[in-house]
Amino acid sequence: MGEQILKEELFEKVTSLAERRGFFWQSARTLYSDAPAGYWVYGPLGTLLKRKITDIWRKEIVFKEGALEIETPLTLPIKVFKASGHLEHFFDKLTECRKCHTRFRVDKLIEEQCGVKENLEGMSDEDLMRILIEKGVRCPRCRASNWTEIKHFNLMFTLQVGADAIEPNAALRPETTQGSVVEFRKTYMVSRGKLPFILAQVGRVFRNEISPRRALIRMREFQQLEIHIFFDPDNTSDYDRKLKPLLNYKLRFLRKEDRETGKISEITAREALESGYTVNSLITYWLVIYQKFFNEVIGIPAERLRYRELIEGEKAHYALVHWDLEVYTEDLGWVELVNNAYRTDHDLSGHQKVSGVDLSVDVGGRKLMPHLYEPSIGLDRVVYHVLALSYREDVKRVWLALPRHLAPIEVAVFPLLSKDELIFRAKQIRDLLKSEGFHVFYDEKGSIGRRYRRMDEVGTPACVTVDYQTLSDGTVTLRDRDTMNQVRLRLEELPRALRRFLSGASLEELVE
Repeated sequence: MGEQILKEELFEKVTSLAERRGFFWQSARTLYSDAPAGYWVYGPLGTLLKRKITDIWRKEIVFKEGALEIETPLTLPIKVFKASGHLEHFFDKLTECRKCHTRFRVDKLIEEQCGVKENLEGMSDEDLMRILIEKGVRCPRCRASNWTEIKHFNLMFTLQVGADAIEPNAALRPETTQGSVVEFRKTYMVSRGKLPFILAQVGRVFRNEISPRRALIRMREFQQLEIHIFFDPDNTSDYDRKLKPLLNYKLRFLRKEDRETGKISEITAREALESGYTVNSLITYWLVIYQKFFNEVIGIPAERLRYRELIEGEKAHYALVHWDLEVYTEDLGWVELVNNAYRTDHDLSGHQKVSGVDLSVDVGGRKLMPHLYEPSIGLDRVVYHVLALSYREDVKRVWLALPRHLAPIEVAVFPLLSKDELIFRAKQIRDLLKSEGFHVFYDEKGSIGRRYRRMDEVGTPACVTVDYQTLSDGTVTLRDRDTMNQVRLRLEELPRALRRFLSGASLEELVE
């Protein structure tokens, strides 16, 4: 993905295509123009794309790494977030325009108007206010430059659960992690677990963003794919073995000392581990696995990926070391896809203290409080970037050069003309391919050229066309979305040829 580069208009073009063709659009805005921002609907194609990414993650990460997938509630007791530190630490800094009373997240306000990006999250309230004043930052809505003092705004949605509740006693979860931590002891026991013990969750989370924006990039309700590795910090020998064949793999880091220059350091997993930079073999292994996953499986070019080292003030309150795996596009710059946090025993120790329940485990007769390492994917951001990095246009057409295995519609079937005998045969072929497990779209309306263009625009890799030669000799044409070339195949060869094509074979290889 990503050979053709577009500039500032890319975001608008991708979101426009997504709404027009049924990938995603803003929730409830069709009926209610004043519906709150930050909520998005996945249409039929977006739902398929998101499901494919999730299924691939399950196959390549969850199953291969032996994780146990669980599903925990969206709503948890407020005590959970007291124990985890979210009540105290999970906030953004906001300021309000004194003229129009619109509220904004301070760091993003400064970033968008002043071009300052690095370490704004870690700045003190006083330094942020000084920048607002010295740079003359103006309200995007009314253009005034008169701001209130900076306030800390907790991002959780709190709830009063039950008829007797007189104050918030629960909250919508801002991450799936706490569900795994709270259920660690039970899951560990029922599965007769041993360390390292890996849980996985797919689920929606909620954050009351001050100013949600950029479509799927910053939302109030979004979806995470999370892995939670509970382990003995004094024994990562299992990962010494797993990392061994990957020691020469090159990881891409933006180190904290290279913030100003933006220099990316490419170092091998061995160098990262032996220097102590990545702490231990377990963390090093997972950093390799996720960079490889997004590069080799999802298809994002390596040069568009980096691990950004977070510093004090940026790191989450629970993290000892913390990297964001980021992706680059010309329109949005570097955007976080995966939060990679070494949470130590912060979570289990916090819950043990608040609940009074012993959460330690027995390891060879030794009581141990497991540590937690957590890579957390923001699935919605992955969906956006898969589309953005696949977007192409020239004077003839607009198309999505989606990796074939991610395409929502895998093959379209068309009769060349709207003639009864061709329509009948095309529908038979459509039904055949459906029975073989393909995601198939059938269309008989409009010229064949327009039908091809519609499929190109939603990223369908292959189109099968039925013509009069099909009726006489049982062959069809198979068209490649990217090259627009075609080959002729016998119908009995079509399912196998399509599988090869979707796995990466060229048209020429299909007819050799």
